[in-house]
Amino acid sequence: MLTGKQKRYLRGLGHSLKPVILVGKGEISKALIKETDDALEIHELIKVKVLESCFMDRHEVAEQLTEATRSDLAQVLGRTLLLYRKAKEPKLELPKKDKKSQ
Repeated sequence: MLTGKQKRYLRGLGHSLKPVILVGKGEISKALIKETDDALEIHELIKVKVLESCFMDRHEVAEQLTEATRSDLAQVLGRTLLLYRKAKEPKLELPKKDKKSQ
């Protein structure tokens, strides 16, 4: 679970990213989950774009993708999601958790 400080840090990093996953009318499929999982393994932090043709609510898409990929949701902004999952060999160093939030 990400703290507020960590989410702010990730949002700053994610600002310049381009979406690597597009969710359209095919919605959430096993192939989309695998593609998202692979992208998270490589990049750690990815943007997901929910297209107008998707019938699902953006928050529903976020919830299903984070559960299926064991990732954390850093942001939902419009139809864009920012997902984070620490890689086996981390490239990003998150701010430390406060003792109060543990």
